[in-house]
Amino acid sequence: MRSTPALILFDIDGTLLLSGRAGLRAMNRAFQSAFGVSDAFGGASFGGRTDSFLVSYALKAAGLADSPEHHERFRETYLPLLQEEIQQQGSGHKGLMPGARELLEALDDHDHLHLALLTGNYRDAAAIKLAYFEVDGFFEWGAFSDDSADRNALVPIARDRAETYDIPTEALDRIVVIGDTPHDVECARVGGASCIAVATGGFTVEELRAAGADAVLPDLADTGAVLELLV
Repeated sequence: MRSTPALILFDIDGTLLLSGRAGLRAMNRAFQSAFGVSDAFGGASFGGRTDSFLVSYALKAAGLADSPEHHERFRETYLPLLQEEIQQQGSGHKGLMPGARELLEALDDHDHLHLALLTGNYRDAAAIKLAYFEVDGFFEWGAFSDDSADRNALVPIARDRAETYDIPTEALDRIVVIGDTPHDVECARVGGASCIAVATGGFTVEELRAAGADAVLPDLADTGAVLELLV
């Protein structure tokens, strides 16, 4: 059996789970509360974008300064509202994606595979979502929107941060991003990682394959098929 160490970086939204659009509702509420602008994210494309990128989009569209102070005001307003909104049924799919929990449990049995997050969520927003669906215990660390608004910077950030979490050097020679958008594929390629893409977000198998993913699956439901790519 192959036992090459690896660092596996999971996206959250559309890959591991969907929150019934709790994030969108909380972001719109937060922007209105902080800046008096309603439906600030109504025209934004969320797939594969970082929270910080989206806030910059909304600030510029509203004619407001894209400043650290405005970002921090938004973030502090948003997080408690996300905690409220994720308790609601919401609209669209809400729950873990097919096979997500089973895959995480299976990967947890392989000591040479090291799991972390690579997500456009703020660190605390990621924690809220993962805790609600009771999968937070699988992830000690990651790279987040707090680290960079540019998703393409997150693989290098994760690589640099890995030493803090005693990830062996050998694992950093084999980094795998698991995500659901062309932005995930691009960030993996730019960061020198491979990418497994799943068509559980807003993109089809064909679109993800065309984006250059190393492997594309319809979802994570076939634990064995995913393990073959990773173990």
